[in-house]
Amino acid sequence: MRKYFLTGLLVLVPLVITAWVLSMIISTLDQSLLFVPEAWQPHTLFGRDIPGVGAVLTLAVIFITGLLTNNLVGGYVVRLGDRVMKRIPVVSSLYGSVKQVSDTLFSSSGNAFRTPVLIPYPHADSYTIAFLTGVPGGDVKNHLVGDYVSVYVPTTPNPTSGFFLMMERSKVVELNMSVDAALKHIVSMGVVAPE
Repeated sequence: MRKYFLTGLLVLVPLVITAWVLSMIISTLDQSLLFVPEAWQPHTLFGRDIPGVGAVLTLAVIFITGLLTNNLVGGYVVRLGDRVMKRIPVVSSLYGSVKQVSDTLFSSSGNAFRTPVLIPYPHADSYTIAFLTGVPGGDVKNHLVGDYVSVYVPTTPNPTSGFFLMMERSKVVELNMSVDAALKHIVSMGVVAPE
């Protein structure tokens, strides 16, 4: 009985969690339908709600925004919008911070989370996987003697929380693995080993 129960859990738990996460993402993206006029919403046009229409609409808006802003006129409009947002009190500090982080994370030229590394943590005799995020800058750089890099150490099993560290480059070992493989290894608590 125990063997069959555990086998059932091993099959069903990943499926149920995947379905639950996808359901949450789709229902969150479906909230974009609140910005669509009532006459154009699925429950008005077809007499019932259709799950996923808002998700498709959100992805289409993101794609079209990228398409329109990726030319000379669109770039000018984006720069103009940035200048306006940076002149509004309170909004400017929030917008500036969020824009800087999103530019770093989502820019194709950025290096954030592009390189998994092995570092000694939390002490010299144990190691963990981290991600290279750049080099220290500003006044911090003036107080560090030597060649330092910035790394992010994700926690297990939730990699969205973690620790930001500045370490000597000589103590950081670049790993020959993808970011996805490193994240799977971290989230699975080492059970899913990289190939």
